[in-house]
Amino acid sequence: MESQELHIEALIFSSEQSIRIEEIMYCLQAAFERDFTKEEITQSLTNIQKKYQHENFAIELVNISNGYQFLTKKNYHTIISLLQLQRSKKKLSPAALETLAIIAYKQTVTKLEIEQIRGVNSEYSIQKLLEKELITIIGKAETVGRPILYSTSLQFMDYFGLNNLSELPQIKEIIDNSVTIGEQTE
Repeated sequence: MESQELHIEALIFSSEQSIRIEEIMYCLQAAFERDFTKEEITQSLTNIQKKYQHENFAIELVNISNGYQFLTKKNYHTIISLLQLQRSKKKLSPAALETLAIIAYKQTVTKLEIEQIRGVNSEYSIQKLLEKELITIIGKAETVGRPILYSTSLQFMDYFGLNNLSELPQIKEIIDNSVTIGEQTE
């Protein structure tokens, strides 16, 4: 029988986004019809991480978005950025980035709320973000018309390398106070 570590590697490799320990446990228990402890899985993940630290591998196992994912090592980021440049059609437009930022910071926001903040129609940006799976529909609001509620997705967390939303920069960290109009009063 192949080791559970190889099965875990296969699960992580085949997952489009980071995979949580609980998901790994569920799959292994279903496949082998026996219970696996969190400690067993954690030890296997540690062994896999050590294995991929060797210089013969261009990838490493990283804990991200409260799960595990294979990522390219920093030494290869230059070549990967060339590929991403070639695939620039997948880049987000300024309008889509603006819309995504509103959704990320507001979390559970309607299209109308997004449009009120942006001041323009956001249908196209929302559609593109849904297609790229950076946002997701999480339900409908309990207000008149029951508008759709949008939130960021796990893909968003992976894309931006976040474990949770509290890692987003605070608004005060990104506001440039050096550009002001008028006098500042305290």
